Amino acid sequence: MRMARSVPLLPSFVKVVRKIIPQKWIKKYDGYLYSAGIGFLAAEYLTVTLLASLLIGIAAGLFRPLYGAGAFLVVAFAIGIFYPYWRTAKRIDEMERMLPDAFFYLASSLKAGVSFSEALEELITANFGALTDEFKKTVSEIKKGRPTVEALKAFAFRNKKSSVMYRSMMIVIEALERGAPMADVLVAVANDVREVLRIQRERKSSTGMQMMFFMVASGVVGPIILGIVPQIMESMVSAGTFTLPIDSIKLVLLGFVAIQALISGLGIGVIREGKFSAGIKYGIGLIIMGVAFFELIGHVNIGL
Repeated sequence: MRMARSVPLLPSFVKVVRKIIPQKWIKKYDGYLYSAGIGFLAAEYLTVTLLASLLIGIAAGLFRPLYGAGAFLVVAFAIGIFYPYWRTAKRIDEMERMLPDAFFYLASSLKAGVSFSEALEELITANFGALTDEFKKTVSEIKKGRPTVEALKAFAFRNKKSSVMYRSMMIVIEALERGAPMADVLVAVANDVREVLRIQRERKSSTGMQMMFFMVASGVVGPIILGIVPQIMESMVSAGTFTLPIDSIKLVLLGFVAIQALISGLGIGVIREGKFSAGIKYGIGLIIMGVAFFELIGHVNIGL
């Protein structure tokens, strides 16, 4: 497990968080923060998240209680879940881009006649960003007496969230166990990784228009249209045509905006990256956009 730096920030609140949240959740969240490259302990980060969410929620609640509750939830989700998720995705993308170059570097060292362990030690002197840090952990474990294969397996499992990283490392491990010519294997795997990343980039670029349609429809146009509906109803009520629960209708429409935005975000994740989980980040962004435009149009007098 990583050595996270201890921050003497409001220790009493941190102790309360540790007592309230089960330890197994704390450990899982510690791993979540580690994957994101965030150097805080889970209890400390959650304490900061809750306090920041509470302060912003109280400030927003001065205008309207519903805004306060919404602001608290949005900020808590953004800092506690979305930001680490974004950091993790960014870190994985960086490591995947650097992986082929790292394998080519290892292959060139092996062709020069050094052993695999020595090649790994040479690798950590190069600058491959977050990937260098991961290899440093692997080299450190090997120096402490852990077998090279086991250290590489730990590397693969630490980065299992990246299918590219995991599969590539498992191929290298299998080749190392069977005594295959490692230089040739590393070059072949590096070329395969480059090809996979190229296909992923082409997929993202070819689905740009579909993504823009979902974003405009669910984040801008749809919320604006639905935001106008309560104003039309208020005009009818003022004219004595109908008697309607406007506040309840607004709440229902706001919920519909959020649900539609989340579904569209999941759809974008499937289209661009082939998995629903990747759409969470898009869904959260669309929810924020949609709610903002819905509330904004509700405060604009459109002359109905």
